[in-house]
Amino acid sequence: MTKKTNGVHLTRLLICFYALLVSNIIWSQENLKVLVLTKTNGFRHKSIPKGIEKMKDWSKVEHWNIEFSEDSTRINDMVLDKTDVLVFLNTKGNILGTPEKEALVRYINKGGGFVGVHLASGTETDWPWFHQMIGAEFKDHPEVQSASMFVDHTFQHPAVNHLGETFEIVDEWYNFKEPILPHVNVVLTLDENSYTGEKMGGAHPIAWYHYYEGGRVFYTGLGHTDEIYENEDYRKHIVGAINWAGKKIDVPTPKKWENLLDGGLKKWDKYIGIPKPSVDMSHIPNNETRDITKPLGFNNDPKQVYSIVTEKGMPMLHITGEIFGGISTKQEYSNYHFKTKFKWLGKKWGSKDSRRDSGILYHCVGRQGTYASAWMSSLQSQIQEKHFGDFIAMGDVSVQAHVDSIHVVNGEVRGIYNPKAKLVDVGRSIKNDDMEKPMGEWNTLEVICLGTSSIHIINGKVVSAIENAKSTLKSIPQPLSSGRILLQSEGAEAYYKDIKIKGITEIPTKYKKQIEKLKNSN
Repeated sequence: MTKKTNGVHLTRLLICFYALLVSNIIWSQENLKVLVLTKTNGFRHKSIPKGIEKMKDWSKVEHWNIEFSEDSTRINDMVLDKTDVLVFLNTKGNILGTPEKEALVRYINKGGGFVGVHLASGTETDWPWFHQMIGAEFKDHPEVQSASMFVDHTFQHPAVNHLGETFEIVDEWYNFKEPILPHVNVVLTLDENSYTGEKMGGAHPIAWYHYYEGGRVFYTGLGHTDEIYENEDYRKHIVGAINWAGKKIDVPTPKKWENLLDGGLKKWDKYIGIPKPSVDMSHIPNNETRDITKPLGFNNDPKQVYSIVTEKGMPMLHITGEIFGGISTKQEYSNYHFKTKFKWLGKKWGSKDSRRDSGILYHCVGRQGTYASAWMSSLQSQIQEKHFGDFIAMGDVSVQAHVDSIHVVNGEVRGIYNPKAKLVDVGRSIKNDDMEKPMGEWNTLEVICLGTSSIHIINGKVVSAIENAKSTLKSIPQPLSSGRILLQSEGAEAYYKDIKIKGITEIPTKYKKQIEKLKNSN
């Protein structure tokens, strides 16, 4: 064999080695990193070893990098920064110290995933934040027996997509101390007529999910017996929950137009900020003891900043604007067309000379109230007098946009949207045309998101657009292509109606043509 041939073989070997190395790196990046905590302080389930055994098996099929631990100090920033999903597998009692609690909050706020199994609802029962996250607190249970559950396929959640309309299995059925918290989305509900013994009475949710303080949270009351971990339907239930919490699978955006407005605001959560001193809170119970430096908070709206009214029998969202705040969808969405009608009413709070202000915040990430004590980090389609459709980066996000007339205001790069211009990092893409209708008239507002790009449309005209959206919550910025949608209360009275959304796979043709026309204009 010649030296040349040896060189060729060596080169090929190095190429193969490099390709294998790169493929392993890519593969490891795709693997979910799952940390399963099994620590207990009190009753300990005999099924924990079986749960560990089966989750190890499932991890090989799902390509999870999985770790099991009894050490609660593993709940720290260094470990959690490398964790996609944290699972509490039949944990019990107060098992976290103050440093661990603080690390868990930061982990969730940065978009971490959490799955609680069975007695996880009997964990950290003295910690209100954890109760809000897990959604309920364990009370008691009847004897182990078969029971039937109703499956809610409304959300098409991967933890229940494999099930029929009902699901029957043998397990230990938990009752909870109080009704399930209203901000969660229930996917399994016990049929209390299908078993005997202690019951809650009325609706009896047993598995649910929600988006909490920036993270994805799933809880299931199933998981007591050794046998249930051998059940194929249960395997798919837990695997679906973990893959969803780790963002490998999303709850899909509806393919057809879905109305987001209903009489009870069931598809929305409220977050109300700090009332200004001028806001009359005298008739609000417990106002004397309220910390006036803190927001009113999650689903606490004593002044009815957000409410439903009707026009010709159709629901409308009324926003008083008196206190800064946000009403956000319970769901996260990606690749969608959002559309609504909006108009100002006469009332304005604060300076008489200030412009009426509001906004559609989308791809909302992080905790509620992180921005101006009222809103989430997000991308914004501005609704301000003379600035309908401006893009604004809010909080821990970054974007690029095609803009000209670039200038800097208080360190923020701004420019007027022009698809012919250079793509630059920008904090604000200013609308290229004033399409706002006069006071009191309905405006049609649209936001179209595809991947990490989005466009803003006011009364049928594309007025602004951005690209390459990223979340900067973590030390390494992450592509930002999904999140909740939030409607602001920001000092001015307003109405929304016909709020709807549907999934898309491409930008609608008429808007692509508008952008192309702008690119080709003189």
